[in-house]
Parts: sequence; structure tokens; C-alpha cells
Amino acid sequence: RLPENEEEEVEVGWQEKLFSQFEVDLYLNESACQTPLDWQYHEEIQKLEKAGGRKNCRIFTYTDHDRFTNLEELCQKVTDLDHEVPSYLVERMANVRRRRQDRRPVEASSLKSKIITWEPSEEFIKNNHVINTPVQTMYIMGDLGPYGKLGHREYENVLCTIKVDGNGVITVKPDFNGTKGAYRIELDGEKREVWEYTIENASVQVQPEEEEREQRVFRDLYGRHRDYLSGLVGSDFEMPLPGTLRLFINGEIVSAQGYEYDNLYVHFFLELPNQWSSSPLQQLSGVTQICATKTVGWDNVAYFCYPFTVEMFYTQEDEDSLPQWPVLYFEVLSLDFWQRYRVEGYGFLVLPACPGVHMLTIPTWRPVDLGPLAEMRRFFIGGSPELEDLTYTRIPLTFKGKRLSRFGFRTKTTGSVTFRLCCLQQSKAFLKSSSLRQRMQSVLDRLGGFSQQSSVYTVLEAFQRARRRMQEARESLPQDLINTSASAV
Repeated sequence: RLPENEEEEVEVGWQEKLFSQFEVDLYLNESACQTPLDWQYHEEIQKLEKAGGRKNCRIFTYTDHDRFTNLEELCQKVTDLDHEVPSYLVERMANVRRRRQDRRPVEASSLKSKIITWEPSEEFIKNNHVINTPVQTMYIMGDLGPYGKLGHREYENVLCTIKVDGNGVITVKPDFNGTKGAYRIELDGEKREVWEYTIENASVQVQPEEEEREQRVFRDLYGRHRDYLSGLVGSDFEMPLPGTLRLFINGEIVSAQGYEYDNLYVHFFLELPNQWSSSPLQQLSGVTQICATKTVGWDNVAYFCYPFTVEMFYTQEDEDSLPQWPVLYFEVLSLDFWQRYRVEGYGFLVLPACPGVHMLTIPTWRPVDLGPLAEMRRFFIGGSPELEDLTYTRIPLTFKGKRLSRFGFRTKTTGSVTFRLCCLQQSKAFLKSSSLRQRMQSVLDRLGGFSQQSSVYTVLEAFQRARRRMQEARESLPQDLINTSASAV
């Protein structure tokens, strides 16, 4: 157990200066005082000495104006590497005077006219790429030197860091102990000393009347800010007609992998079934750039990162009919140095019926001919069997029969294409108010989830999973047990 004089409890106020023994010895010497702050500390320490010396022993503070605060902010590392190379952003942040930065008030007219800077200059980007919120910092320190030998800088340790930014956010690190145990500091030396300390919030509790008045002020402030933002944005949003669904997709063709030849590109188009429509200016097809592949693992991968945007509308005409969802058809082709192109694969993608972000990898195939002549032609002069109608990869749009037979049609499995789709849906049927929700429930079943189709797919998927589990369980059993069971049956 520590002696009584080694147990210390101090109540520290915000930006309250408590001198350490090192600072007392330093600032008492007039030759060490250079700045006005040093002379101010010199006078304060002289007054303390006349009044009987400082009351604190091991616990002291560094305020926002001390040199330690500047050095501590500049010497902080981002990672735990011994030879850390600071990045451009770290260097910029180190040069920003966050704690004493002049904030010029911005007029409302300039805010309203410059919500978005469409052509930012290079200097504008550099100045706004770093956090420049003014921050005041305070450090509560502990002199953990040997007993009776205080005032050595190497024994100074940070017990608590308190920061207050311009938005009024207070950050205390480490946090108040509360019900947690005491914090520990272990010193390396001849004697392994362990110090424990606690941090408690000693501020006076706010009266209920003051707290209610403060909450009322915050509500008024937030309300005015919300009205201000609403005035900037406006409320003229186009809503679809009742019984109409707007489907908006931000898509991306991410990559294509596993194909035979290099220099790939993807041609795609979107098929809109009945009761679906789009704007006349909406582009429903596209072609990516030619992309060379790189080896990733065992596959050759071409990263396209090709974005596209599609906006469609579904209008319900017959309540008894089950609507069809739009389909994205695509083909992967290759083009070599001699301008020989080859079809690498065909595929299709049914657009997701649920809103959100979807990552989908679609396998592809291509038609082949019998015999080596077709493959030799493909290798030497390019070209290969192609589909006249890309919708043949699924069900052709012109097909009106009951059964579609592909008997005798020879194909070959090729690679796959990865898509990233961000789907948004908008409809008045999604409103939760009034009795419109109950009346449009059937529309929601058709528009949002396709309950009939999804139930069938769910049953089929469950059957396939059960079948796979039975096969895995059968393969894991010993062969003699399987043969005995079979003979017994």
C-alpha cells in the first residue's frame, strides 16, 4: 500500500492550470522565460510560493496554450509502425491550426447560392479536404517519478485528454470510470511500479428547469435548421401515379472472369415486359470499354467498373395478372490485336425485386459446332457461332408456344460476369397513412415481392438444399454400411 502522501485527489476545472514540479523549477528562473505566457507563469508561481507553495503534488495539467499541447498534436502517430511515413492527408492535418483558427461567419445568401461547388479549384480542394473544426485541448498529467524525486519529464504520463470542438462536443479520453475498475499504468524500471487512478465527473448537476430550458432551445434551433434545409432543397418532388411503381437502378458491370481470350467487352440491353415503360430518352442498352485481364488466383479477371443508370415504370392494368420483372441480357466478346472478335459467352439477369444493394455473379455459355473445324476457325480467323436473338438465352420474346425445346443445341460453359445493382423503388402504395395501404395490399404483393413466384422459388430452393444434405450425409457414411442397408432393403 502507498504512503498517505502518495494518494492524491484533485478536482480540476476546465482549462485550469496546475503546475508541476518541473514547471515550478523552470519558470522560477527568469532566464528561462521568453514568451509573455512564460512571464505570466513566472508571476503566478511566485504568488504560489508566497502563499505556501502549490497544493497539488503529482497531478498537474497542460492547458490549451502550453507548448506541450502543440507538440503532442504534432507527434501523434496514425499507426503503430516504427518507421511510419506520413501520408498527404496526415501532413495537411499536422499543419492545420485547429485550436486557434478564425472562423469567418458565412452569410446565408452565399450558402444558398453555393450549395454545390461544381468546379472547385485545386486550392479549394486542399483547404476543404481536412477537418478544420476549432478544438480546445486540455491534458491532465501525472508525475509518476520515484518517491521524493519529482520534476523529471521522463516520468510524466497523460492521465486524461479533454477536447471541446467548435460544435460543443466534449471528448474525454479515457472515459469516466463509473462502475468500471480503475485505470492502470505500469512503469518499466528497477522496480515495476503500478499506478491506479480513477476519473469522475465532478460537475454540478443541472437543475430540471435549466435542463428543460436547454432542451427547448435545442428543439427551436434544430427546427429552424430543418426549415432552412427544407427551403434550400424544396418540396417539388415528382410522385408516380396511383398504382404505378417507379424502379430506379444504379448499376455497375464490375468484372468478367474465367474466359478463354483476353481484351473483353460486354454488350447488354434491357428487355421491358408488358405493362413496363421508360422515358423516350432512356438508354436501355450499352457497350463497355475493352478491358485487358489480370491474373487473380486461378482466373483471368477483367475489371470494367462500367456504370449505367436505368429508370422504369410499371403500371398495373389487370389485378389478376402476375407481372413480369425486367430482364437484362448481355453477351461477352473479345477483340485481339488483329481485330478478330469472338463471342465468349451469353447470359441474362432478372433485375432484383427487392430494393437495396445486390452483388450478382451470372455464369455464361456460348454455342459450339461439332468437329475441330469450328474451333480452328475461331482460333485463326476469329468468329464463332452467334445467337441472332439474345433473348434466346432465356425465353424468346417472340415465342408463343407451350414448350420451348432446345434438344440438339450444343453449348459450352464459359466464365461469369459480376454485377452490382443499387435498386430503388417509389410508389404511393408504400405510404403508411389512411386506408390506401389495405386497398393496395394486392398491388404491394405484386410490385414488391412477387409472393406467388417467391413462394415457388422458396419451395424449390428448400428441396434442393434438402437433397444436397442427403447426398452429403450419404457420402459421409461408410461404404459397408451403405451396402448392408441396400442389401437389406
